[in-house]
Amino acid sequence: MSIYAKLTELNITLPPVAAPAAAYVPFVQTGKLVFLSGHLAKKEGKVWVGQLGKNISTEEGKAAARAAAIDLMGTLHAAVGDLNRIKRIVKLMSLINSTGDFTEQHLVTNGASELFGEVFGAKGAHARSAFGVAQIPLGACVEIELIAEVE
Repeated sequence: MSIYAKLTELNITLPPVAAPAAAYVPFVQTGKLVFLSGHLAKKEGKVWVGQLGKNISTEEGKAAARAAAIDLMGTLHAAVGDLNRIKRIVKLMSLINSTGDFTEQHLVTNGASELFGEVFGAKGAHARSAFGVAQIPLGACVEIELIAEVE
């Protein structure tokens, strides 16, 4: 099944690439690797603001990570032209805006990891890091960056 058929089956529409909010580019390709800048979680088109352990639950954070993953796929599509060209999702780095005593960053990040597995199958299995941080730009609850390999 093509990646786009799977996205349709999951009722996912890829968004266009968002304009950078500072001095960076949305993606860079070097050789067969594509590096995507961090994407903030969005809800209803606006930055998903909040802090895990304070006013956002783990399940809401997981949904936010999934939303960030959808945005990442939109940017990856723009970067490579066809998601079927992705050989592997190599690595995710997830930053979770969380209180000092919140310890479920790995579960929040599963929202993105599980979606990449659903969409890309075995090619979506990836290495990753999940960090709790004191703050993310614009007060976002989740930011995720990605590295992918192109065939």
